[in-house]
Amino acid sequence: MTQTLRLGVNIDHVATVRNARGGVDPDPVRAAREAAAAGADGITAHLREDRRHIIDDDIRRLCDEIDLPLNLEMAATDEMVAIALDHLPHAACFVPEKREERTTEGGLDVIGGRDHLRPRIEALNAAGIRVSLFIEPDPAQLDCARALGAPVVELHTGAYCDARGELRAAQLMRIVAAAAHAESIGLECHAGHGLNFDTVGSIARIETIVELNIGHFLIGEAIFGGLQGAIREMRSRMDRARLSP
Repeated sequence: MTQTLRLGVNIDHVATVRNARGGVDPDPVRAAREAAAAGADGITAHLREDRRHIIDDDIRRLCDEIDLPLNLEMAATDEMVAIALDHLPHAACFVPEKREERTTEGGLDVIGGRDHLRPRIEALNAAGIRVSLFIEPDPAQLDCARALGAPVVELHTGAYCDARGELRAAQLMRIVAAAAHAESIGLECHAGHGLNFDTVGSIARIETIVELNIGHFLIGEAIFGGLQGAIREMRSRMDRARLSP
């Protein structure tokens, strides 16, 4: 029986719009409620060092006011680990972070950063927070994630989404192989970054991927047809693809 594919909705860019002008509108916590009403399985929010979109009070409110599991995306720093340990979200996903980037660029170098990551993964594991590492679909990175004790990996789908034609097919095969390898070594496999209505189907068909995290596209679509409608359409496309050969 095909495993149900979970959808995590990233609400970062609701906060980006709010912060462009200041004040309290639009409220990312309201967006989380809308996502829940539309059938999302979880909420993702990235608390960046520079607080360019989600801010600390958003995390507090999401933990206090939203029933869906919260996936806190963050850099592997002492500050962010302390925040996670204070709020105890359902999950924490370590992602690479550079101040000059517009959005997360590529996956985390788990191999190069293993000594830095190990104690931070151990601290979150000990607190009962599900640790995920956002990485490229590379077997060596997956093996290192497993060795460090991370129970979950999220495969970066950006290169697949940006490619066209044969290049996209090749990127898809990388993701398929990586997801199969993740399952074979005991890692729960998620995927995300850049997915839209046109690109989600091929990823949703990969049965060894159990969760997709999607944000920017859904917030953009919400401008034209509402957030709940965008999420329901994404959910429908994911479900149809999951059930197709």
